[in-house]
Amino acid sequence: MGYYSPQQPSTFPLYQPIGGTSPIQYQPGKYPTPTQPVPIAWMPGPTPMPNCPPGLEYLAQLDNIHVLQHFEPLEMMTRFETNNRYDIKNNSNQMVYIVNEDTDDFTRNAYRTLRPFVLRVIDCMGREIMTMQRPFRCTCCCFCCPSARQELEVQCPPGVTIGFVAEHWNLCRAVYSIQNEKKENVMRVRGPCSTYGCGSDSVFEIKSLDGASNIGSIIRKWNGLLSAMADADHFDIHFPLDLDVKMKAMIFGACFLIDFMYFERSPPQRSSR
Repeated sequence: MGYYSPQQPSTFPLYQPIGGTSPIQYQPGKYPTPTQPVPIAWMPGPTPMPNCPPGLEYLAQLDNIHVLQHFEPLEMMTRFETNNRYDIKNNSNQMVYIVNEDTDDFTRNAYRTLRPFVLRVIDCMGREIMTMQRPFRCTCCCFCCPSARQELEVQCPPGVTIGFVAEHWNLCRAVYSIQNEKKENVMRVRGPCSTYGCGSDSVFEIKSLDGASNIGSIIRKWNGLLSAMADADHFDIHFPLDLDVKMKAMIFGACFLIDFMYFERSPPQRSSR
């Protein structure tokens, strides 16, 4: 547990937590190894904390994280939408989590960016410590209708809801509420009032309900042509070190709803974004 099986050495990296035993190597002569595989360093596992959902102890030690989406050449070549994958890293380039989308082929390719999805957050031991679910919402009716607004549910551990990210209708910018498990508003997310992802970073500010205090931010980094032509997004998430760990998880979840709504590009409709 904690690394992929070496049956396909050219396909998957070997994930190895820091502080473990010596890195697992391929058996000499059994697999073609033109270059020596480099194990990926994981953030050291923290000790359990009271009143903290299992797996979120990592976030309690961090004030910012990087969300790196995997580049999928198959989507560009075949226009077939594949499940999204993300690496979550800290400032030391250590892996914190892996996030995998779990959506069937028909749903992904029929609904594209509007698709309902399930994202599974995996830690270094291979445990699913968080699940994020986006239900399908019809967008055929008026944009100001509540049934057309997007929503994301965050569960940690899976099956236990800790909060929601709810979209609000706004004429010129992205606006969301971060809610607790009772759907009570706790924070707001306020996006830029401009074309998203066009030549510069896009900053989504995390603010208090009254808008007076700036709590943190979700920044989608501009990566040049890679950002314009492919799904390989890079987000920086900033929040206070002493912020409640569940609220850190909710800001983390908001990043993925923002990604799917504004930066996920459907191959047949690239020019529409």
